[in-house]
Amino acid sequence: MADEDLPALQEQAPREEGEQFDKENRLKPQFVDSVIAALDDGDEGRAYELVEPLHPADIADLFELLDRDQRRRLASAITDLMTGEVIAELNDYVRDDMMETLPPEAVAGIAEQLETDDAVQLIEDLDAEDQQAILAEMEPEDRAAIESALSYPEESAGRLMQRELVAVPEHMSVGDLIDYLRDNDGLTTEFWEVFIVDHRHRPVGTCQLSWILRTPRHVALTDVMKRDQTLIPVTMDQEEVALRFQKYALISAAVVDESGRLVGQITVDDVVHIIQEEAGEDVMLLSGAGEGDINEPIREAYGARVRWLIANLATASVASFIISRFEGVIAQLVTLAVLMPIVAGIGGNAGTQTLAVTVRALATNQLTSSNTWRAVRREVSIALLNGVSVALVIGITVSLIFGEWRNFVPVGLDWHLGLVIGLAMMANILIAGIAGVLVPLTIERFRADPAIASSIFVTMTTDSMGFLVFLGLAVATGLVG
Repeated sequence: MADEDLPALQEQAPREEGEQFDKENRLKPQFVDSVIAALDDGDEGRAYELVEPLHPADIADLFELLDRDQRRRLASAITDLMTGEVIAELNDYVRDDMMETLPPEAVAGIAEQLETDDAVQLIEDLDAEDQQAILAEMEPEDRAAIESALSYPEESAGRLMQRELVAVPEHMSVGDLIDYLRDNDGLTTEFWEVFIVDHRHRPVGTCQLSWILRTPRHVALTDVMKRDQTLIPVTMDQEEVALRFQKYALISAAVVDESGRLVGQITVDDVVHIIQEEAGEDVMLLSGAGEGDINEPIREAYGARVRWLIANLATASVASFIISRFEGVIAQLVTLAVLMPIVAGIGGNAGTQTLAVTVRALATNQLTSSNTWRAVRREVSIALLNGVSVALVIGITVSLIFGEWRNFVPVGLDWHLGLVIGLAMMANILIAGIAGVLVPLTIERFRADPAIASSIFVTMTTDSMGFLVFLGLAVATGLVG
């Protein structure tokens, strides 16, 4: 290549990248449309030319922006770009859909390019028959590693861990370790620390690469290794694994079996995905939107959402029943019907706020049996302060609006109505605060996921109690007969 061509290429690269990405590093709609147009025209060469400069993660993003038919045509056009890195970055639903179109030998070839944890994710959701067909096409060593991982529970450290690691016996010196790393080409190429094991293959310490490079060759590993390490049981839930990484600022951690033997490692790049996945899952569960993935099949999304809506319908009937008991009271003063939704709505929002804080605290282990009652007192105090503040605002506002007006000027305030709605609002917000913290704690006590059902019970409580307190106060204080 001539030297004079280099400046032109250097100027061209940013321009091409600018055509592909917007300021938030997302693929531009114009670029996606150009790929689709090339596919629609049958111009696979043009589609390949557009996609080739992209990073594997960006190619995965492109697939997720296309519909099912377009994905398959693009995969056919860029076959040699469909590396394991691209497959590993794909959304679960998109990846499963694409795996269905590939023969077992092709999937096996992709899986063998991946680290164990990514290969397991690739095939764990497939039918048992498809799994066996793919495993039969793999090398015995790779097949054994994946079959071992699949034997562990879903969402456990055993599924998440990589078996590619560097472990050496404790009798080595730093020089021995350096020679071992240089002389063995078959070792994994990406690692941050070396695990030191005893004669039973139990981890006794770790050595970071930075320590190894800066330590004289004659020094024994036992003199330089870090003995205090975080060990992850192979059956530990992936959410707890993520919490360990977050709490102890880990980059990698050893995974051990029931006998304490080293069987794998988990690295921070895997944990980042878990944290994102678990956080999104809790949000979706609270809203009843299923997994909340736009690539989720319509039938699955429908099933997840309609169950939630029917459950809400059942709980809403409780509030309707309470209202029906006060039908005569509402008929005497229609203003009550106008104000009822405000009491229930504000109470529901207050309950949702407390519920979100509590569920997050439970998920991150900030709320445990050690500080339960302190957390309850805190949320009740906040609810009481909120209740008093909102009650004053709504009480004065209602007294003013529903008072006597003459020529658009208020000449009298309806303090009775303002007092009733103010007290009802304060009571319902307090009830919402109590329910928002106690409901998820109770569900957690029964070892269920508090994110799944808490909002149903909190909403039922704030709606029904809001109507009951408001209408009950209206009768008790003589606002209506």
